[in-house]
Amino acid sequence: MNYSNRTPIFTFVLCLIFLTSCTPEEKVTEVIYGDEAIANESQTENWFAYGRTHNERRFFPASDINADNVAGLKVDWYMDLPNDVGLVSTPLVIDGVLYFTGTMNIVRAVDAVTGELLWTYDPKVGDAVKGKRKIGWLHNRGLSYYEGKIFAATWDGRLVGIDANTGEEIWQTRTFDMERSLYITGAPKAFNGLVLIGNGGTENGPTRGWVTAYDADTGEEAWKFYMVPGNPADGFENEAMEMAAKTWTGEWWKHGGGGNAWHGFTYDPELDLIYIGTGNGAPWNQKIRSPEGGDNLFLCSVLALDATTGEYRWHYQTTPGESWDYNSNMDIVLADLTIEGKDVKALMHAPKNGFFYVINRETGKLISAEPFTETTWATHVDMATGRPVEVEGARYEDGSADVTPMAWGAHSWHAMSYNPMTGLVYLPVIHQAAKYSDDGVDIEGFQALEFLGGTGVSSLSPDKEPRDYPGSLLAWDPVKQEKVWEIPQDNSHGPGTLTTAGNLVFQGSPDGKLHAYDATTGDILWTYDLGLGIAAPPISYKIDGKQYISLLVGWGGGTAGIGGEAVAKLGWAYRAQQRRLVTFSLDGTQEMPKLADPVIPKPVDDPDFIVDAALSGLGSANYGRCSACHGSGMVSGGMAPDLRASAVPFSSEAFASVVRDGARVSMGMPQFPDLTDEQLEGLRHFIRDKSRKDLMAAEGNSGDEGVGAH
Repeated sequence: MNYSNRTPIFTFVLCLIFLTSCTPEEKVTEVIYGDEAIANESQTENWFAYGRTHNERRFFPASDINADNVAGLKVDWYMDLPNDVGLVSTPLVIDGVLYFTGTMNIVRAVDAVTGELLWTYDPKVGDAVKGKRKIGWLHNRGLSYYEGKIFAATWDGRLVGIDANTGEEIWQTRTFDMERSLYITGAPKAFNGLVLIGNGGTENGPTRGWVTAYDADTGEEAWKFYMVPGNPADGFENEAMEMAAKTWTGEWWKHGGGGNAWHGFTYDPELDLIYIGTGNGAPWNQKIRSPEGGDNLFLCSVLALDATTGEYRWHYQTTPGESWDYNSNMDIVLADLTIEGKDVKALMHAPKNGFFYVINRETGKLISAEPFTETTWATHVDMATGRPVEVEGARYEDGSADVTPMAWGAHSWHAMSYNPMTGLVYLPVIHQAAKYSDDGVDIEGFQALEFLGGTGVSSLSPDKEPRDYPGSLLAWDPVKQEKVWEIPQDNSHGPGTLTTAGNLVFQGSPDGKLHAYDATTGDILWTYDLGLGIAAPPISYKIDGKQYISLLVGWGGGTAGIGGEAVAKLGWAYRAQQRRLVTFSLDGTQEMPKLADPVIPKPVDDPDFIVDAALSGLGSANYGRCSACHGSGMVSGGMAPDLRASAVPFSSEAFASVVRDGARVSMGMPQFPDLTDEQLEGLRHFIRDKSRKDLMAAEGNSGDEGVGAH
């Protein structure tokens, strides 16, 4: 197929043929929308794409709900989701139907006015991963729509095309080998007759990132682009990889190099370009992967490819030769800005490294870059070269360095929004530092292995945090490159934002409250306590003259997985509260039943269990496989059960059935068939040891009675 022929006119003709070939009784109300519709900023009936339109602005142009009446918002309808856990997805709305993806990549379609369930598509991820080594998270950030089809990606690496009317599978394709320690948590991007997807897993093994575009009708591969070069001895896929290889040193291909593109895809129909935010290095530590330095293209970059062919057009690298996990997978927002009296086709990007970038999207030339938070790794960006001016010692050359931002970044995947009426971007910001150190790392002998991974550096608590609050909501002027207002927040990882023509900004919070802010001043105009932590961004749509605000409520994402004491204290323990899809309007009348109160898991003990110190040490060494879901320090943030409070490890048989035999793989618990009896027993002893110590600490005791105690 010649993809260059998939023009808006072609799409219109398809629609016309479809409609005129049916009898009146056979005609359906759905229009088969393509790029022209998805790029339309003025329509208000639909939320077509992850960021509403191809521009990814998350701006809703209706003002029925506005700063004067938002205080009257009430629940219009809601849907309980008893089998879901972490919910981070952006729903889509097309022709009165709301589509969303939940736990284990299950896709649902509901009536956007009543909340009635219309269909469910279950990709059966549990069946796909059973008996296999897999790693990843059971959440997903969203779906894509194009010409009557919904596109979903699964944790285990499949891309699926689904009939938007019926929920029936049209095609599915595998995007990576199941033996790889990769996963997908991001939304696909549909455009120009194609669907694009990447993957994550940079920390899980020696990975070389790439994206693939597939035919939207058939699922056949159209083109592929790698983010970093492979082994020169094998030849290069294209001139871009040959160019990139000149910026690497050593035998980087043995480490993969990284660059995984797991988020941050934006299509520009006017220029027929697809912009891709690329990932960090594998491993993080550049001393290992590229020992003599170099920029390491195309890590941590905004990469522009020809949307039809996948050919390289330009790039801008935000963090050359990065060594801190400062990926650029964050959202890329398109807008025409007036800068110094000239109209510029711009893109806006706020990656992990703490600088806000405005780039000419036609050429890739940097227009401006300023820090939107503390950036102790670099003082500024040199406009003559476009390169950051790094702070001496920030690369932990002398063994360790306190650096801001930390590996979570100053801004993660939680979406920012742009309001063309206020001219401001509304951005969730993280204010946290980390102590980076490669003390004790075998720089020359380091090698990450599949499913065991490794970063080549430790990221520990810093001597001092940059602020006395961990996060904020920031209103940023991208033309002046300055803060307009900022709201300190008690939690990091505030979810994505929505802004509207009603001079409003909506954002949920980890403590369970949904807020509406005055977009000009930052004043809080309305708050609704949903009774459960929020990780997903809200959307808006308008049907029959009525505007709705809708979002998924279900604490999740990486923070809920990695956890720790601060996250656990929120009280959103695994399956303790009902997950929901909640929709508001100005004339809503629904009363929602109150959710269960916050729960903080309490360690339990088996007094007859004798902990063996050697086995506990073995378990500690293997717990790294578990920590991304069950929590740092074995303190769960809510994505998975808190092992200290679970009775499953009391029994060696029950523990083996879950961990090695996959008894709960359908619920998202990966199977680890390669674990030996000794390793399993080591984990049991480590869990009992940690549980006992934490229980004694909670009761006010101290000492080291945990090991060997009865």
